[in-house]
Amino acid sequence: MSLLRSLVWAVLLLVIAPGANPAAGLGGDGQAVAQIRFTYENPKLQPPKYAVTVGEDGNGHFRSEPGGPPPADGETMPTEAQDRPIHISKAVRESMFATARKSKLFAIACEDGGKNIAYQGTKTLAYEGTEGQGSCTYNWSKLSQIDKLTDQFEAIAATLDEGSKLQRQYEHGRLSLDTELELLDQMVQQGRAIEVENIAPVLRTIAGDDAVLQRVQRRARALLQGAKED
Repeated sequence: MSLLRSLVWAVLLLVIAPGANPAAGLGGDGQAVAQIRFTYENPKLQPPKYAVTVGEDGNGHFRSEPGGPPPADGETMPTEAQDRPIHISKAVRESMFATARKSKLFAIACEDGGKNIAYQGTKTLAYEGTEGQGSCTYNWSKLSQIDKLTDQFEAIAATLDEGSKLQRQYEHGRLSLDTELELLDQMVQQGRAIEVENIAPVLRTIAGDDAVLQRVQRRARALLQGAKED
């Protein structure tokens, strides 16, 4: 019995170990869910490293690390670390997983290999699901489908970063909200920020606070109206 007890404790320790996530890749019914994970690293930017994971059921996760160079203007709010769940709309995730399957689950050469391409950050796309798994790492890819997918992941990360900044500005410096929301609105219009529903809570807070400028409230409401929730 002592051997059996030892084995049971060993399993429990693995399950509850810090950072362990035994349910990763599982849906609410316990069935396996395909996932795409995008990681980005560039020590010259804020955040210097982040990872976005998207499940085919729409559930996902975002994790970013603090650091990077201080803002050049000395006024822009620096990026803070995040570790939070996210949700990706049906249209976007269907596009992502279609690209993954057309790209052999990323078991391909993504890197362009051109010697004259400036460093744009080290990116890795990884797929894991019942069909198999694959990954590729690149600085820049000439494959249009990989380029589009990269833009989507970077736009999701940008939205989450803006949401974090808005929350801190609302708590500590509300006069900056006008400029930050104007920037976010521009990013959304240009497609550089997507999946705005993930920062809906802070936008609702701002939109409903009569203590902030009316145009700030209007911008927050407009962004909420454009957010997709499915």
